[in-house]
Amino acid sequence: RRPGRGQGMAAMLRGAERLAAQRLGARAASWWGHVEAAPKDPILGVTEKFLADPNPEKMNLGVGAYRDDDGQPVVLDCVREAERRICNNKFMEYLPMGGLKPFVDESLKLAYGDDSAELAEGRVAAIQSLSGTGSCRVMADFMHRFKPDAKIYITVPTWANHHNIWRDANVEQDTFRYYHPETRGLDFEGMVEDMKAAPSGSFFLLHACAHNPTGVDPTLEQWKEISQVMKDKGHFAFFDMAYQGFASGDFERDAASIKTFLDDGHLIGCSQSFAKNMGMYGQRIGAFSLVCADKNEAAAVESQMKRLARPTYSNPPVHGALLAHTVLADAELKKQWYAEVKGMADRIIDMRSALRSELEKLGSPHSWNHVTDQIGMFAFTGLSPEQVDKMYEHSIYLTRNGRISMAGVNTKNVKRLAECIHSVTTA
Repeated sequence: RRPGRGQGMAAMLRGAERLAAQRLGARAASWWGHVEAAPKDPILGVTEKFLADPNPEKMNLGVGAYRDDDGQPVVLDCVREAERRICNNKFMEYLPMGGLKPFVDESLKLAYGDDSAELAEGRVAAIQSLSGTGSCRVMADFMHRFKPDAKIYITVPTWANHHNIWRDANVEQDTFRYYHPETRGLDFEGMVEDMKAAPSGSFFLLHACAHNPTGVDPTLEQWKEISQVMKDKGHFAFFDMAYQGFASGDFERDAASIKTFLDDGHLIGCSQSFAKNMGMYGQRIGAFSLVCADKNEAAAVESQMKRLARPTYSNPPVHGALLAHTVLADAELKKQWYAEVKGMADRIIDMRSALRSELEKLGSPHSWNHVTDQIGMFAFTGLSPEQVDKMYEHSIYLTRNGRISMAGVNTKNVKRLAECIHSVTTA
């Protein structure tokens, strides 16, 4: 007798289960079962908390991206005009390994100066990079390949990704004093002592301006002394310059540390990023350069930079490079860019003054001079991790080291921010 429909379906299911079991038994053992979940990035973790908070007055002061006084992202007018000019006017072919050379040339002028002897003599090896992170990574790989016994000295504290970059490039790390927690300013004496104590010919990672996360920069006179100490010891200076123009509103002033070292005859390295000062965070546009002894050395060094880039990302992106070059190479657009960057820097400086003023109006027993003494996108408030946790209860989100992005502060929320800081620091 023929089975009924129900019996037939059951038989099919049993057959499917047997087949699945056979396949499961034949499947190779897991290759990746031993892989543990990576720890959450501290900044992205702050953003996750912020996004999950239903409070309409919540503040995200963790992310280092500029916002206007309404808390909205900004695309610069000069960049919009550059977009208009290149739209339907350029191909999307691969760039060479070294990137868009006209962009790199203009970028170097910005860092080293239009009248740079190093550029005029052809002594600067340079390539387009994947913004500041990419520049630092190629530098770390370059160190590992050509100075395998060298270690990199990094400020305490620093941008957390600096440690990741040089660690993953298998470069030994050490630290040197920089920030003084008690004064919330520069530990200049400790910094100089550590530089003098380091073995001659050591590599030092320096923040050209707007130190991240502290916002504490040496004065010009202090930079001159640092340069002399490093020259006497034969140290190599690698400058991470992520905020040129964005710190003070003056591009030359923000590159004064680099000019000081060049004037003293150093052969330096430099990482440039156009994420902050052009607002092109997602375009990943930057430049990596090394000043060499002569033109022939520069040619050899640049060839090796390209060789390192090839297996890493092959060649850099074209769209952002075209945008940046269009702004940098056009006199009127560049002038407009300078004005727009100064406007962003000035707004942040104004918010520093407003935050300090509001805290002082509340009768805080603490000094808040450091809020206005510091410079750039970030303020190192001095809040403890426990105090930061209490800030979360007020729907104000910042990293647990007490760093806040001043770009997220505006005229509409600065008073509430001050009230909450006052509350957690006087409890």
